[in-house]
Amino acid sequence: MTRNEQAEPSDALLRETAVPWIGKASYWTPSHLVPSAWHEHAPFMFWLIDALRPDTYVELGSHNGFSYFAVCEAVARLGLSTRCAAIDSWEGDEHAGFYGDEVYASVSEINDRDYAAFSRLIRSYFSDAVAEFPDASIELLHIDGRHRYEDALEDFETYLPKLAPTAVVLFHDTFEFDRGFGVHRLWADLAARHPETSFQFEHGHGLGVLGIGPDLPVAVRQFFAAARREPDRIRGDYARLGSVIESRAERDADLAGSRHQVEVLRGEIEALREHARRLDEAVEAERSRFAEIRDSTAWRMTAPGRRIVERLRRR
Repeated sequence: MTRNEQAEPSDALLRETAVPWIGKASYWTPSHLVPSAWHEHAPFMFWLIDALRPDTYVELGSHNGFSYFAVCEAVARLGLSTRCAAIDSWEGDEHAGFYGDEVYASVSEINDRDYAAFSRLIRSYFSDAVAEFPDASIELLHIDGRHRYEDALEDFETYLPKLAPTAVVLFHDTFEFDRGFGVHRLWADLAARHPETSFQFEHGHGLGVLGIGPDLPVAVRQFFAAARREPDRIRGDYARLGSVIESRAERDADLAGSRHQVEVLRGEIEALREHARRLDEAVEAERSRFAEIRDSTAWRMTAPGRRIVERLRRR
């Protein structure tokens, strides 16, 4: 039994506690717990992929790939025909920090190994990659790029024509108000325009869920209807589920840190052993030299040795 299977509730339990915003997928544990500010939203993302079952998923801003790989994992586990694309320059920004090619290399390694059959990474700026997608083709769009208001608005408006009639759009960091974050302003505008098909999670830096298409699937409409009735309960349920993922990510990070420390200590121990070996060799060399000197001195004390030394002195 895998860790994911152990974490999943039984079908009987799900029937007993059935609500339109929790499913078996909500209890999955992501396989790729890479560093991310998105850990706490994985349970909802798993549920959403199961409920929406999109033909096309596009992510604007992937960084280490956590949210993207959560989608890919759900697609694989559910046996869906979803085509996935992650768009990022993989250079970083003022909020995520700037970095080198090592992040892209890590994301590429995981993608090529586990999801290449239906997933592609597009290393590009968002505006340059929009032509990759036909109009009305994207059924799930996740916007998590630059976080200033103008940037988030530009990303949304750029990809708006590409959204399908069944489309849902996710906005991360809708509950961040410092350091120039402006996604919350865009979210407030959109939520006011779509009061019946919008919902915000406040944990995990905030996640806005916007049903933008006129033909949303029944399961998604049921979610928004439940969100209007029981918003606090839905937020509480997913905050608790998300905290489990965050705790596991922290535990794995601590374990990885401990393993790294062990490897460092092993390296230091090996270096000390090598140093000790060289000291032993040096000591052995000194012993040999001492033995040679000792033997030479002893030879000079013999009668033949004394005669030779005396002849040398006379010269």
